[in-house]
Amino acid sequence: MAPAAMRSVAKSLSEALPVSYWLDDPGKPAAQPALTSDEACDLLVVGGGYSGLWTALIAKERDPARDVVLIESKEAGWAASGRNGGFCAASLTHGLANGLARWPGELARLEELGARNLDEIEAAVARYGIDCDFERTGEIDVATEPHQVEELHALYEDARKLGLAGGSRWLDRDEVRAEVDSPTFLAGLWDTDGVAMLNPARLAWGLKRACLGLGVRIYENTRGLSLASSGAGLAVRTPYGRIFARRVALGTNIFPSLVKRIRPFTVPVYDYALMTEPLTAGQLAAVGWQGRQGLGDSANQFHYFRITPDHRILWGGYDAIYPYKGRLDSEYDHRPETYLKLAQHFFTAFPQLEGIGFSHAWGGAIDTCSRFSAFFGTAHSGRVAYAAGYTGLGVGATRFGAEVMLDLLDGARTERTELEMVRSRPMPFPPEPFAWTGITLTKWSLARADARGGRRNLWLKTLDRLGLGFDS
Repeated sequence: MAPAAMRSVAKSLSEALPVSYWLDDPGKPAAQPALTSDEACDLLVVGGGYSGLWTALIAKERDPARDVVLIESKEAGWAASGRNGGFCAASLTHGLANGLARWPGELARLEELGARNLDEIEAAVARYGIDCDFERTGEIDVATEPHQVEELHALYEDARKLGLAGGSRWLDRDEVRAEVDSPTFLAGLWDTDGVAMLNPARLAWGLKRACLGLGVRIYENTRGLSLASSGAGLAVRTPYGRIFARRVALGTNIFPSLVKRIRPFTVPVYDYALMTEPLTAGQLAAVGWQGRQGLGDSANQFHYFRITPDHRILWGGYDAIYPYKGRLDSEYDHRPETYLKLAQHFFTAFPQLEGIGFSHAWGGAIDTCSRFSAFFGTAHSGRVAYAAGYTGLGVGATRFGAEVMLDLLDGARTERTELEMVRSRPMPFPPEPFAWTGITLTKWSLARADARGGRRNLWLKTLDRLGLGFDS
């Protein structure tokens, strides 16, 4: 890019606030007090993101008499739950292709359960009056290179043969540009009803309010420091007290699990996003987007983007930064070189929006595992359950994960616990420096494949055969 053009791109970031647009909201609720004594309960939920909030809420819905406590190290929704793109997908498998590769024999069942899970999320939003701009507008996967057109159409044909394309529409170049106009779009596959757009922070805050309304005791700024057996139950130590519980559900995702043997199964990936200023009427007309769908391109290093109710465009993804030794550090939450790269890509996709500025730029860690979709299990003789590894699709799938954790804690045999997906686990990541070396090589190979017409090198083909990978 010419120096003058690069200066123009940089200028678009000059007033961007370094905070998640969703969390920069005057309607943010006040934090609940921290735990400062010893408590006892039937169920302790550790983690105040979607995973923990759904678990606490559904536990009370299943048994209103159950005494439930939830603890959160900071405030509910402050981490990945409050800074994602707001794509709430029905998929439990990180997309049809990943599900077909890993669980072909039960994919139809997984798709059915995922669709039901999204219906239940929509119902809960209505039931509890959660004002989170829930719009079931679907998502368009767009092809921006010729080889992506072929790959995307092949996936559509696979879905049709399996009877799983009922809500999908194939869009040629003119059709996809009629929905959202970008000169880079060559084709698209529109999942018309399997994805909803929403305000992610307001969903988390609404779930918190619903939990409190059902009698869940929530303690914020209360980190779980250790987990140990205590008589017939368990004890979790916090900075100012302890909680004695019959059962514990861990919804900590990327943060170090209180069950240490689970930690090698996930690594942190830092993901970044930009939010534009509101589009003018003329700018909105130039891009179309009347259907208000979410979109994602089909590259290995992909972008995701959507439009908000006040006509801003969120543009995120591409860079997936793995810190050496998997170290969680707030210094990675902001990365100007990634913001500049994302802005450059944005104006390539939407040259008609030249001159618009970005109001917010932010990043943060999500968890990923080697199979790109959640895994589940128990510890302490079935008294502790965990779910982790959502790999960027936790907005919807965490509710399903909450149901699985509660099934496991109840010792119940259900349609969920019988799934191979639930009964199996991914391969753990190797120790350092092997994890960093492998992930770095994988990222380089994925970028090279994007630049070479999708051709995968020997390293990627080997990972494919082993069912391994790295994604965000």
